[in-house]
Amino acid sequence: MTKPVHGGNLAWAATIAGCPISAILDFSASINPLGPPDSAINAIQTNISKLRAYPDPNYQELKKALSLSHPPLTSEWILPGNGAAELLTWAALELSKLETTYLVVPAFGDYRRALKTFTANVVEYPLTIGEWKLEKLEIEADTNKGLLLNNPHNPTGMLMELETIVPYLEKFGLVVVDEAFMDFLPPPQLQSLVPLVTKFSNLVILRSLTKFYSLPGLRLGYAISHPERLQKWQKWRDPWPVNTLALCAAKAVIQDQAFQQETWDWLADARPQLFASLAELPGLQPYPGAANFLLVHSQKSVDELQIKLLKQHKILIRDCLSFAELGDRYFRVAVRTQEENQKLIDALAEILK
Repeated sequence: MTKPVHGGNLAWAATIAGCPISAILDFSASINPLGPPDSAINAIQTNISKLRAYPDPNYQELKKALSLSHPPLTSEWILPGNGAAELLTWAALELSKLETTYLVVPAFGDYRRALKTFTANVVEYPLTIGEWKLEKLEIEADTNKGLLLNNPHNPTGMLMELETIVPYLEKFGLVVVDEAFMDFLPPPQLQSLVPLVTKFSNLVILRSLTKFYSLPGLRLGYAISHPERLQKWQKWRDPWPVNTLALCAAKAVIQDQAFQQETWDWLADARPQLFASLAELPGLQPYPGAANFLLVHSQKSVDELQIKLLKQHKILIRDCLSFAELGDRYFRVAVRTQEENQKLIDALAEILK
């Protein structure tokens, strides 16, 4: 079986470890370990009978519920999708029509996939390794150029402040910001561009509902942008990309304030504890992050470390070979429960001795 490019490929991991998929402890996919919330499960079970009918192709109920989460937006500013990845495809199509698209790297591999699909002219703009901050882009103002970045940044975990990004909204013809991990920040720490979307018609924001609410199997995300753009995307894509059960679960979880607070409380304790434990291990240097994962530099080959963790402990970490700027000396780990995090630390300590 070919080694996967993305995290979360448990079939490959189980093959290497020689165990059932259920036995793998997965640190490679940055999914909330506290979910799925009961509100999602109950919504799915309650609405099973709706499978006999097609879903609403305009997703009015979910769009209205999402708009209430992002005041003062109304529903026409929101478009649900089959995961943020589907919506990224349409953003990439628009970027491909511009003269140049600037891509902040290292970057999630699906960005290149989407841009390459439409033969976009891509210029990569690298972050400074070790500092992980976005310096001023030395680019002349040009409305025929686009910018694609994510915040918090994957894989570094860096959080860009609003004042860092806003100047680019005034410079580029189209700015696409992937905020897939923004929900992991409690409201006082948010640096979301959503409040600015009505001011800048050239802004597209992509959001995920699968990572925070632990629903990657349902494939659900949404885009926020000017209504004219979203109406165009709706015409481009296949009908009914979001299934009925995903719609029901999404409407339930975005109102689940108890689960949201539980997640913020858990992460506030678990992330610094995992960071400190990783920093104490020989040959490892974790980087501070704002999301539910940590990027770690290793003095030893991560490819070897990953295989040993699987074979000896049935633990899967995310190598960074798909990030060309990082390679075999970096890995990324999700923040999981305290007990699970300790299993990872104990396993790494044994291997790194």
